[in-house]
Amino acid sequence: MKITERYAHVLEWLAKAYPNAETELHYRNPFELLVAVVLSAQCTDKRVNLVTPALFEAYPDADHLSLAEPEEVFRFIRSVSYPNNKAKHLVGLARKLMEEFGGHVPSDRAALETLPGVGRKTANVVASVVFGQAAMAVDTHVFRVSARIGLTRGARTPRAAEEQLMRHIPEKDVHLAHHWLILHGRYRCTARSTQCADCGLIDWCKEGQKRLKKQMSQLST
Repeated sequence: MKITERYAHVLEWLAKAYPNAETELHYRNPFELLVAVVLSAQCTDKRVNLVTPALFEAYPDADHLSLAEPEEVFRFIRSVSYPNNKAKHLVGLARKLMEEFGGHVPSDRAALETLPGVGRKTANVVASVVFGQAAMAVDTHVFRVSARIGLTRGARTPRAAEEQLMRHIPEKDVHLAHHWLILHGRYRCTARSTQCADCGLIDWCKEGQKRLKKQMSQLST
């Protein structure tokens, strides 16, 4: 099967399987999404959603957060992963937003990456979700799933996976495809287990076919 055919089949199925695909992080404005995505690094969206209500009540915008000290922010986010570093990053990015961007979250990805704690993945999420840009954020789910179902081949880094995905996914579908792949990896094609037998992508997924054959072989012995 040609790579173009694979992409067409996979994207069509994902669109039907996840018709309401969107971020599962709770936010009300660009600032809140930026903060939530920074907190979500190596942490679940569920955990982030538990801590952000109180955090945003105390610091509703970049102005308020820029006046805080990391030790104060730490108390609100202590249950997420790497809270010390993230507290420093959040205060630092808020101060830079106030100093260089008038307190507003920039839409330019290069500008976003100048903020403390904001790497390419975070910048792509904000650019895609808030500003509707064709940006593909490659997290662990996207990286794993795209490799398993053959959308990427030999991609050793998230950047390499991003480049391959952007090369083949229609621009109009990029912002949705990001969520499709995340949701598929979060609920069906998980890191430790898969639901290959019940997955509509099995006909196009060589990895899934191998897993099913192995399972059947184990059951027959």
